[in-house]
Amino acid sequence: MAELDFMSVLHKSTTRDYLARVNDPEFPKAKAADLATQWGYDYWDGDRRINYGGYRYMEGRWEKVARAMAEHYELPSKPKILDIGCGKGFLLYDFLKVIPNAEIYGLDISSYALENCKEEIKDNLRLGNATDLPWEDNTFDLVFSINTFHNLHAYDLDRALREMERVGKSNKYICVESYRNQAEKTNLLYWQVTCEAFCTPKEWLWWFENCGYTGDHSFIYFE
Repeated sequence: MAELDFMSVLHKSTTRDYLARVNDPEFPKAKAADLATQWGYDYWDGDRRINYGGYRYMEGRWEKVARAMAEHYELPSKPKILDIGCGKGFLLYDFLKVIPNAEIYGLDISSYALENCKEEIKDNLRLGNATDLPWEDNTFDLVFSINTFHNLHAYDLDRALREMERVGKSNKYICVESYRNQAEKTNLLYWQVTCEAFCTPKEWLWWFENCGYTGDHSFIYFE
């Protein structure tokens, strides 16, 4: 298990006003969270004060992540790849630019995201929960999950980690939100609208070890 950084190139490109997120008069934090956790229009394409504010495909944005992952992991010429929490499938779509022969699959809990995904890969995406993956053991040459597992309650997090380990072979990667100090913890609490697992890196490593997860990981910090 290694800590790998595939995501900071995107995460650090966004400017955040943490206090404005909490104190907005129209969408105060609690209201924004109530709307976001429905995983529908408001979460993906509603007001920026709720969450993404319009989650649209941007040429090349996710390709740099896909390329970094493809270059790091030793994959066969026609790898089977799974994205747990795939959203609209943008990263999977860009994986096909890097590895055109890949068999891609995605799973997400949001029916809205899947209805508004990249049309070219719509048939490869499934509605479902990370706690119950509809694939056989050792199916995938690469399994990854980005910004999803911290949205799970403890009773689901255990099961989801075990499921990810089960369906993947040797190459697995998780990216989750975390904090290293009180300032980052405060910023995370202010900014997030869907997070349920508020863990330090040490706590995340405890989860990984106790659930038998053997893959790689990285953490997103709100500095």
